[in-house]
Amino acid sequence: MPHVPDMPLSAMPVAIFDGHNDTLLQRILRRGTERDQDFFTATQANHIDFPRAQAGGLIGGLFAMFVPSQTKQDFSKPFNPSDPANYARVDQQEALAFTMAMAAEAFRLTRASNGRMKVCRSATEIRQAMHDEVMAISLHIEGAEAIDPDFHALEALHEMGLRSLGPVWSRGNIFAEGVPMRFNSGPDIGNGLSDTGKALIKACNELKILVDLSHLNEKGFWDVASLSDAPLVASHSNAHAICPNARNLTDKQLGAIRESKGLVGVNFHVAFLREDGGYARDTPLDLIVRHTAYLIEALGEDHVGLGSDFDGCLLPADIGDVSGLPNLIDAYRAAGFGTDLINKIAHENWLNVLDKTQK
Repeated sequence: MPHVPDMPLSAMPVAIFDGHNDTLLQRILRRGTERDQDFFTATQANHIDFPRAQAGGLIGGLFAMFVPSQTKQDFSKPFNPSDPANYARVDQQEALAFTMAMAAEAFRLTRASNGRMKVCRSATEIRQAMHDEVMAISLHIEGAEAIDPDFHALEALHEMGLRSLGPVWSRGNIFAEGVPMRFNSGPDIGNGLSDTGKALIKACNELKILVDLSHLNEKGFWDVASLSDAPLVASHSNAHAICPNARNLTDKQLGAIRESKGLVGVNFHVAFLREDGGYARDTPLDLIVRHTAYLIEALGEDHVGLGSDFDGCLLPADIGDVSGLPNLIDAYRAAGFGTDLINKIAHENWLNVLDKTQK
């Protein structure tokens, strides 16, 4: 059995529930390589492992199950956002098999954790996990290629613990169109939800599965806004007014999220933070603070959280990995964010919106 450090999560000054990571994907892709590391031993292989999560105050989050277009590519090399092969459509059966592998990995981690991790199916279970000093995994699908048009897979995955779903990643599928990671571009790209996509939103509402708007294009966004009876949530997106990347949210979209009493999770990816859209690790934490402050102004302080994109992005060097989260908290304090506001951003707002979107 792997060794799990004895340091309690409660020893961390700020408990953080994060709205997006790609850790399950990375663990599947690295299997059998030199970067296939024990999750319960601190390494530098990826952004998250258990000891570094403790050091950073991470108490849980939405653990994404994302199926890349090229599952056999060399992932020791950086993701190339300009390579069309990275946006090719994925067959449903292939996507379902890959998704099941990631779900199985989540359950393997919980079994190996000596009771220090748990797949949680509600905000109530997440709060209990926090109380018990257990890291909470909330299963999320990023891009619904694994879901068949009859929704049999959706029902089965929901029973396994799936509690949030983004209909698309940055590519099209049978449900909707995604936005490319394109700088100096708005999200008004492509068509809205297909009829099958509209049915998917209704099915998620019935099952109390959160619908994630990150990666969805603008027409699809407004389709969801008109169809969904749940708060609108973008788990890992930033302010388009600061960084005009198609992946970020316009002021009009932020207004709809505010009206629905939804939430936006601030994304740490440097190209979604920087005014020049650049890929530079020396991006200052002040830019994350600036996006956070802008979103608070647009949405209200009860509707902004964190959506790091750990294990799926290029991070500012001053965060580096999950253990660097206290540096961001210090930057919030230096900017005048009070303790109550920081706790809302760090975990309270996410738990409150999950209360309304899950069961």
